[in-house]
Amino acid sequence: MTRWIALLAVMLPGVAAAQHRDLCAERPGLGTPACTVEPGHVLVETGLADWTRERDADGRTDTVGIADTLVRIGVGAVTELQVGWTPYGHQRMRDATTGTVTWTGRVGDVMLGVKRNLAEPDGHGLSFALTPFLTLPVGRTPIGEGDWGGGIVAPLTYDLSDAIQLEFTAEADAAVDDDGHGRHLAYNGVVGAEWDFTEHVELVGEVQAIRDRDPGGRTTQYLAGVSAAWQPSGHVQLDIGTAAGLNRAAPDIRVYGGISALF
Repeated sequence: MTRWIALLAVMLPGVAAAQHRDLCAERPGLGTPACTVEPGHVLVETGLADWTRERDADGRTDTVGIADTLVRIGVGAVTELQVGWTPYGHQRMRDATTGTVTWTGRVGDVMLGVKRNLAEPDGHGLSFALTPFLTLPVGRTPIGEGDWGGGIVAPLTYDLSDAIQLEFTAEADAAVDDDGHGRHLAYNGVVGAEWDFTEHVELVGEVQAIRDRDPGGRTTQYLAGVSAAWQPSGHVQLDIGTAAGLNRAAPDIRVYGGISALF
């Protein structure tokens, strides 16, 4: 009996090491989870379509992003590399005074980042991470920013129970000025909760505040969002979500959907 116990004690660490982390995509939602991709694996997250409508005194703007993709590559026990790109974006603007409609189609910018988890890389318990990133001006305005930018994201999550997780995401950016030349400070925070409705379905509710100190005009936006994700297997996730502006400075509405696949 003692011999069997000793054998199990030797085998258990290997069994634990062989266990895989849950699929933990950064989409859907306004915030970001603190988990990182397991080393040796790649998580591809693609927004199939993302539509935003903004309306003000000047007119109405509809923006659609197609195939916005984030590739997350696990390179260490607590570290992943990130590459993001929007292959195509389309914007339609209607002037409120003249009724003139203009259409613009562009590719988006490229984002490069490194995500480092500082506690619980599987995202369970109390998990915290930092993600510094850089955006490269591959695309042109209005889909691209027109200049380089950067920032850092700090997500924190806490399991309130087996089914409910609280989340907080803080972000500070060197955001590109609206005229495409130079940078300014912008920052935002997201507070939300995730509920595992079933073993395969999760629901998320969030609120967000964004402060943008652009030299051309400072703004503060408030938004609320809800989203849902379905994981038919441990390697695939489908999602849908929406967000609504809570004040005049924020976009009126956003609707999006996408897919994530773990390799």
